[in-house]
Amino acid sequence: AKYPEIKALMGPDPYLKWIVSGMVFVQLLACYLVKDLSWKWVFFWAYAFGGCINHSMTLAIHDISHNVAFGNKQTRWNRWFAVFANLPIGVPYSASFKKYHIDHHRYLGGDSLDVDIPTDFEGWFFCTPLRKLLWLFLQPLFYSLRPLYVNPKTITQMEIFNALVQFSVDLVIYYFWGLKPIIYLIAGTILCMGLHPISGHFIAEHYMFLKGYETYSYYGPLNWLTFNVGYHMEHHDFPSIPGCKLPMVKKIAAEYYDNLPYHQSWIRVLWAFVFDDTIGPYSRVKRLCKLAKAQ
Repeated sequence: AKYPEIKALMGPDPYLKWIVSGMVFVQLLACYLVKDLSWKWVFFWAYAFGGCINHSMTLAIHDISHNVAFGNKQTRWNRWFAVFANLPIGVPYSASFKKYHIDHHRYLGGDSLDVDIPTDFEGWFFCTPLRKLLWLFLQPLFYSLRPLYVNPKTITQMEIFNALVQFSVDLVIYYFWGLKPIIYLIAGTILCMGLHPISGHFIAEHYMFLKGYETYSYYGPLNWLTFNVGYHMEHHDFPSIPGCKLPMVKKIAAEYYDNLPYHQSWIRVLWAFVFDDTIGPYSRVKRLCKLAKAQ
């Protein structure tokens, strides 16, 4: 109400579809380039290059899930484009992410609703530095399997479509270039969503490093690779504003954000998570939420 110009920031990002399309084609070119490499170099480039693009692509899909690629009036185009953005990741992801991410915003920290929260087992078992390091490495596994245990939902037609398109493209890549490009894509996704500097945002966003604060922003250079997902306070306040415009939110309404705690380094976040005894998978706010009435 105080800054109505923020409303003008809501709407599609005109550049997102071109940036994402370029990233998809770069990864397809990389698939061709790695097909004759030795396995050690396949995994090296998966971690150092391809996985960075794939992690970035998951965050593009995050933005697309908020309809910022084509706008709220073109929801189908957004869903289809997310399936296209999914292709370098190697496994179907976009449709399931969209289904559960709505609940993350609507019921942030909601017990059995927000599947972003680790289970009691994760909090109990992964409590030592070595185990927390293992948990970080296995993050992609927990993120993909946890929803099936915490809040299982009926498989949608879009999820089936997502899987059919993804596996069809995987088969085409395998037919022309063999197994190494497929391993390059999937290994990159797993490695860079696990123990990797970029994956620090998973911990930085909602783990309670300071009592009373459950969401934190990060304003460092890795935002250039992650569609400004570091502007996380701003994103949760205005999820319909695309990542490219979130810095403008902070600039316009600086008085609301400048005095809030924020992270200066995702690498430092990972280090603290592993070696600080007061921080672990249990360091999340969990609350009981009433289900919203169906529209």
